[in-house]
Amino acid sequence: MTATNINPSKLSDVKVYRMSMPEHECPWGLKAINLLEREGIDFEDIKLRSREEVDEFKAQHHVSTTPQIFFGDERVGGYAELAERFDENAEMEEKNSYTPVIAVFSTAGLMTLALSLGMTGFMGISLSMLASLKLMDLDAFAESFQKYDLVTRQFKPYRKVYPFAELFVGLGFLSGIAPLVTGAGSLLIGSIGAISVFKAVYIDKMDLNCACVGGNSKAPLGVVSFTENAIMALMGAFLIFNAVGNRTVEETARSRILPPAAVRVQSFDAR
Repeated sequence: MTATNINPSKLSDVKVYRMSMPEHECPWGLKAINLLEREGIDFEDIKLRSREEVDEFKAQHHVSTTPQIFFGDERVGGYAELAERFDENAEMEEKNSYTPVIAVFSTAGLMTLALSLGMTGFMGISLSMLASLKLMDLDAFAESFQKYDLVTRQFKPYRKVYPFAELFVGLGFLSGIAPLVTGAGSLLIGSIGAISVFKAVYIDKMDLNCACVGGNSKAPLGVVSFTENAIMALMGAFLIFNAVGNRTVEETARSRILPPAAVRVQSFDAR
């Protein structure tokens, strides 16, 4: 498309300042440089490689977002303002949306009420549904998940193992089979997830989408993601405590009913 507001041949000293970090490549910065390349405009691509560089740039130029495009000393603005200069329809950024998260947990809640499964049933249904959404596009989930998960940064295969592990834990909650294993898995996965989200959002100040409902999610990584993982960890701890408590009660009751010799025989048979 030919520009009508400006003459590309007369442009010089064009600079694009954009966020480009290992864990996050700003999509709007990429759209801006693609637009300039289509228009045949020479420009300097200045990449902000760290959160500190981004914050310093924003403070220096009194802006709240990147990318920022400059024509000489004139600050044009971001991608949308650049597209307007060339009379192009800017691709609008999709707003953050918690709709998929709300849909999953609302459906899980209604199913729990209908089946009267209690809190463990709710967790089982929720985790199984979330796992199925991740498995619909495993590669997209893995790409999004690896940007903030601490285990994946050290062990890449974990990003594709996670949905299956989550499904295993969900089915464990629903079936009641091997409660100690299910509880331990839930506690471990939930704890790692909560720590990863907390570090990414509140320490590293990363602006990412949560992979909890799949790789193409528009739900922002934040308090909802942290709460989801924290609840998973707490439910895992509860399941472990409950399983150990029930076993202790059963053994106590058995020792009161059976004579000592019978208790010893029962213990030997159990082994």
